[in-house]
Amino acid sequence: MSNSRIRVLLTGGGTGGHIYPALAIGKGIEAKVKSEFLYVGTTRGLEADLAAKAGYAFKAVTAEGLSRKLSWAAVRAGLKSCKGAFEAWQIIKEFKPHVVIGTGGYVCGPVVLVASKLGIPTLIHEQNAYPGITNKILARFVDKICVTFAESKKYFKTKGQIVHTGLPIRQDILAATRAEGLEHFNIPAERTNILVVGGSLGAQRLNEAVASIYPFIIKHPEYQLIHVTGKSGYEDHLAKAKKQGIYLDNVGNIIIKPYIYQMDKALAAADIIIGRAGASFLAEIMARGLPSILVPYPFAAENHQEHNARTLEKAKAARVILEKDLDGNILLQNLEELLLDKNEMNRMAEASKLLGRPEALHKIVDEVMKLVK
Repeated sequence: MSNSRIRVLLTGGGTGGHIYPALAIGKGIEAKVKSEFLYVGTTRGLEADLAAKAGYAFKAVTAEGLSRKLSWAAVRAGLKSCKGAFEAWQIIKEFKPHVVIGTGGYVCGPVVLVASKLGIPTLIHEQNAYPGITNKILARFVDKICVTFAESKKYFKTKGQIVHTGLPIRQDILAATRAEGLEHFNIPAERTNILVVGGSLGAQRLNEAVASIYPFIIKHPEYQLIHVTGKSGYEDHLAKAKKQGIYLDNVGNIIIKPYIYQMDKALAAADIIIGRAGASFLAEIMARGLPSILVPYPFAAENHQEHNARTLEKAKAARVILEKDLDGNILLQNLEELLLDKNEMNRMAEASKLLGRPEALHKIVDEVMKLVK
């Protein structure tokens, strides 16, 4: 196939957690063979914008999330899925893809299902330890299922092959060096660096717990804290810090940011992570081999963040604190125990590295090529 052009239909949507893996897979295929892409999503998610930025043509179908309970909302969603399936059929017949790849979100349901029924090779990727409802349904019809966590295999009833590939991550995450990270944030080389990533989804309680450990960090100049609050809570967080008498201009070992675009450098500089348990973020910290304290977002669909976090905890790569149990004292206790026990941190780092799949993109692209051939 290396001398001919293949047509690839990508689908997955709603959140970046579904879209970015699809785009990464697309770029991986582009690097290997001559290819033409079409991204299919809805007009309500981020996919139209992100696909365009990646240089991919985009078409929309009608879709709505499925409900587990019988209700008028469930009937409406079913009718929309039927309409979406017809639209997907029209798009597929026109584009004539050699392979269809779905990365989750309800929009990929009708698209991948129709492709399967038309005899087109199909592959889905599941990011989380506990699969979403769409991928669990599609698993019965597709040719191949790629998973981030080996743990998720047991939840699928499938006719196709399940392959533990990991989750594709950006190459700059792997390439960044510690020296580059320290230089970017102007951090002395001898410090132990704590990176906190709260994100914008419901990070208030995590941010408050982290704020309460600021006095501890200030008293210990051998530690460096980089706290990413999320844009929505940034100004409020700064105001609360000032009420504690903490003025960043006078504090040399605390950096507070609403967002970090150079996450590759932040992870390269980090020695330990405090954060949520989204699959993409976990894939990055595992690929870097970083120990972590995880506080899963409690309102994630299917509670998948706790399932993700427990997978790392089971492997002794992370400690898990549920948000309902979280406060400054509990967070500080766990953090201080790790900071004072370098052997434990090293063991967790090794366990994290073993879980990591830095070669995930290559594995997934290889599986796609097998289907196309």
